[in-house]
Amino acid sequence: MMGSGGAVSATAAAVWGRADQQDFRSRVRGCLLGGAIGDALGAGVASASLAEIRAAHGPDGLADYVPAHGRRGAVTDDTQLTLFTVDGLIRAQVRRDTGAWHPPTDVHRAYLRWAATQRDWGPDERRETDGWLAREEWLYARRSPGRACLTGLGDATMGTLDHPKNPDAKDCGAVTRSAPFGLLVGWEPQLVFQLALECATQTHGHPTAGLAAAAFAVIVHGLARGDTLDSAVRHALALLADRPGHEDTRDALQRALGAVRQGPPTAARVESLGEGGAADAALAVGVYCALVAEDVRHGLLLAVNHGGPSDSTGAVCGNLLGALHGETALPAGWLAEVEGRGTILEMADDFAMEMTQGASLHGPGASAPGWLARYPRA
Repeated sequence: MMGSGGAVSATAAAVWGRADQQDFRSRVRGCLLGGAIGDALGAGVASASLAEIRAAHGPDGLADYVPAHGRRGAVTDDTQLTLFTVDGLIRAQVRRDTGAWHPPTDVHRAYLRWAATQRDWGPDERRETDGWLAREEWLYARRSPGRACLTGLGDATMGTLDHPKNPDAKDCGAVTRSAPFGLLVGWEPQLVFQLALECATQTHGHPTAGLAAAAFAVIVHGLARGDTLDSAVRHALALLADRPGHEDTRDALQRALGAVRQGPPTAARVESLGEGGAADAALAVGVYCALVAEDVRHGLLLAVNHGGPSDSTGAVCGNLLGALHGETALPAGWLAEVEGRGTILEMADDFAMEMTQGASLHGPGASAPGWLARYPRA
């Protein structure tokens, strides 16, 4: 269990040079925006088979945004929950000097704020302590949220490793919101793994769902630190090895690595990794498509042209490619149209600022900048 002590490094490094800060901010922006782009790209074909996608969009399949939820570039609950993960992590960092520091609780409170957006008509009912993200009106759209996420957050009781919510839930709903844990680059990988796992149990209690989310977070963590994707995947495999129930996730990642050596990427090879509905399959598809991607556009199109939940696999692949290459590698046209771009950029920059300069912002006698008031400690 993650305790309330100070065993975790609060910032990504004791001293950040300007170039380091700019690189990290680019990776954070890339990760969050890339995930949103992949999510939006797949949203319009998320319930279609590969044959249906090709019949509607030509033999090469989907090549651009198509309308979903009433507009081009619309994101789903995957991106909504990812933003609330970021919100919870910023608040955890802001509260780290308190005696009751417990990041899973801060993340759980953030997820409860997301759950309220799925019930309320709009942000007018929100309290000041709910913060600025909960008052973003566009987030109140209901975008086919997963049953496990809704039921797991249906009351204020927090699921834990000992008492997880939805112990049979094996879908990818916890994976697709877990990239931000990997952006805690000042934390050791095993602690990133543990935090992502604990937060997954708040809605998804099956070991495969939690361990796939944790492995995904560790892979993002490696990329944000400058590792290669192959190296980051192998590090995640090493951390999985001694965890009970890890076999599904281990096998899925090994299949993704093995598929790279089997020839040029094809939709059939993507589908051989699983349709993506289960947590381990979604992770495998996203990782494989990122591994073989010629560029971000190529990787994302590969990740959404299959018969599984294309929004989820697109989001996972986009998180990975964005963390690997940074925001400047994202296709400009898709970036311009993605829903919530301004909010995502604000969250990314707030997170990057907190991670790189948090110690100086919260130290004794420090004068905290105005943006921190948007993340109340309550």
